[in-house]
Amino acid sequence: MEENVQTTTEQPQAISSIEKTIIEAQVVEMIRTCFDPEIPVNIYDLGLIYGVAVGDDGIVTVKMTLTSPHCPAAQSLPMEVAHKLKTVSGVKEVIVDIVWEPTWNPSLMSESAKLELGFF
Repeated sequence: MEENVQTTTEQPQAISSIEKTIIEAQVVEMIRTCFDPEIPVNIYDLGLIYGVAVGDDGIVTVKMTLTSPHCPAAQSLPMEVAHKLKTVSGVKEVIVDIVWEPTWNPSLMSESAKLELGFF
């Protein structure tokens, strides 16, 4: 008696470029809900986010820095970002890369952040 057993592994479907654009916009909006506890400006407008990439597989990679290596939020802020981004529809996984180059400085802030903090 011959027995045929077929197993199929369903491959996840790649995300379209339109879906990636939508997810990226939603990710940026979610990042804007994260604040450095010492500064009343969200971390996106503060210039701490150097890049957001959405892969075809739904994996989001965020390249970010902190205001200094001794920032009190060094442990909690990247975890908060990852936790919040995992709630965005279409995001399968989040990778937060902390980088120190280029070094953060106030020139990286958005105009609205500079205005909020009185840099004008």
